[in-house]
Amino acid sequence: MSSLSLPVLLLIFAAAAAAVWVAGIQLPNQTDVLATRLHLGAALGGLILLAVATNLPEIAIVTSAALSGNVGVAVGNILGGIAIQTVVLVALDAFGVRGRQPLTYRAASLVLVLEALLVVAVLAVVVAGSQLPSGLIAFRLAPAPVLILILWVTGLVLLRRAGTGLPWHESGQAPGGQERPRGHSQQQTEQEAREKGTSTARSATIFAVAALVTLGAGVVLERSGDAIASDIGLSGVLFGATVLAAATSLPELSTGLTSVRHEDQLAVSDIFGGNAFLPVLFLLATVLSGQVVLPQAQAPDIYLTALAILLTLVYATGLIFRPTRQVARMGVDSLVVLVLYAVGVAGLFVVAG
Repeated sequence: MSSLSLPVLLLIFAAAAAAVWVAGIQLPNQTDVLATRLHLGAALGGLILLAVATNLPEIAIVTSAALSGNVGVAVGNILGGIAIQTVVLVALDAFGVRGRQPLTYRAASLVLVLEALLVVAVLAVVVAGSQLPSGLIAFRLAPAPVLILILWVTGLVLLRRAGTGLPWHESGQAPGGQERPRGHSQQQTEQEAREKGTSTARSATIFAVAALVTLGAGVVLERSGDAIASDIGLSGVLFGATVLAAATSLPELSTGLTSVRHEDQLAVSDIFGGNAFLPVLFLLATVLSGQVVLPQAQAPDIYLTALAILLTLVYATGLIFRPTRQVARMGVDSLVVLVLYAVGVAGLFVVAG
């Protein structure tokens, strides 16, 4: 694509982003239907099936970058994606939530706090793994990515247990939050699909097509985006962490806006679930490239990791304290996240410069 003009590249990039958006609208509904009919449960359905599907653009980009040896773009896209996907909660709070209470007030539960802590724990391993020797690899496996995978799987098991009940008053559900229990929208979506005569095979087909469109568009985003970055003189790290990360976060935004209309807790869980899953892609990058990817992380990458941890902790605090005040249709915690991210991106250009 490097031979194409900049206007054509921008048009291709925009078309791929639009395809990702449209496909992302179908993913949460079909995930609910399949998770219910295949008895996957909310944890497996939301935190695995939907997290993997909405992160297919990142998977495509990491795969392409790792095979081409351009691991810098892969690292920047993964870590930049976590930060910007957390900012997606700001958009959901401002434009998706109905009523006068902020998103974290309505969605507050201890399970979501645990999901936020899983994201922080995984990112802590990312920071530690970046300091390991680059030659520490055997059988195309490195310690940090393997530990991230183990931590992610363990977290899913614990979250599934937490979803069935916690040794807390009212099972950790905050009073005055969403009226119906977590997971109700999954059964409702499946019931509506059953009333319309939507078979499991049809639902699986729609999900597969949406996933393939998301995957294909992700490849186009990476290729056209890399060419655009070269044309405008933007480094791969900065482009992967900003523009490319924003484009590949469109599935989370479209699925989040769909989910938050039915269930606030599910919308927040989808974001945290996707953020916890993204670092698992370091294992994929390591296996495909044959290189220890994390030690190759540059200062901007570690900077973005710290920013993602900070943003996640702000929302975890909001879920605990449940602020009721709204500013510009969003909660105080969302406003803090928005300001921190804006300042963080400004600082990213200083760090990368």
